[in-house]
Amino acid sequence: MASSGSGYDLSSSTFSPDGRIFQIEYAAKAVENAGTALGLRCRDGVVLAVEKPLQNKMLVAKTTGRRIHTVDEHAGVAMTGFVSDGRQIVNRAREEASSYNETYGTKIPPQTLASRLSAYIHYFTLHGALRPFGCSTLVAAYDPATSKHSLHMVEPSGVSYEYFGAAAGRGRQPARTEMEKLAINPKTAGGTGEGGPDDNLITVAEGVKQLAKIIYTLHDESKDKPFELEMSWLCEGTEWKHAGVPRDVMEEAVTWAKKEIEEADEEESEEEDEEMEE
Repeated sequence: MASSGSGYDLSSSTFSPDGRIFQIEYAAKAVENAGTALGLRCRDGVVLAVEKPLQNKMLVAKTTGRRIHTVDEHAGVAMTGFVSDGRQIVNRAREEASSYNETYGTKIPPQTLASRLSAYIHYFTLHGALRPFGCSTLVAAYDPATSKHSLHMVEPSGVSYEYFGAAAGRGRQPARTEMEKLAINPKTAGGTGEGGPDDNLITVAEGVKQLAKIIYTLHDESKDKPFELEMSWLCEGTEWKHAGVPRDVMEEAVTWAKKEIEEADEEESEEEDEEMEE
């Protein structure tokens, strides 16, 4: 009975005999069935990207609910899963940022914002009268006090971690595999130049292209619904203010991504032809 969740999935405050909370697992499943959300911590900033599926061809794309929101001048949130749940998390993030600024007279640090959001989300897993949020959030923020930028992800269970590259949603696993190939981790990038250990990391300009490529690579036109790509960044070029990626930059990135995918497909087909000839 425990393996199927029968009798143990009526409340998020009930553990199954093997130590599982099925309500949280169901919330995580809702996220896995949603569009892909990606985040990259680059050398000079953070980039967020979300695949926003269009449920109906008659819908006006800009009115279907944004997936990326600004919660403070130096902080932004990308979400995937239930959009309505995500809006509540965004509102909470804005309240936390405003409250911190009023209390301490400074911008909320990224780690503090992520911790407070994770505590808020975790609260909804502790009471039988509540249900977990069916939404994962990626938090990109900059701390003016330390002059450092970071990327965090908060999961439906209320757990949050800091990442060099984070992914949530339907294409989470293959997206992680692709991001691991990028120069985003100072320990593996091998930076040894005058700029320090981060000098070999990719820039936000390159990060925009790479995230566009990953999302279009994962999208299967024959199976998946049409989608709109949302992207934002927080970088030196925007004076560390969270802002949407300009339309011309996005179009250039999408064009580059599609070209790279086509070339990769052509090379793969040529290799298959050579193997067949042999």
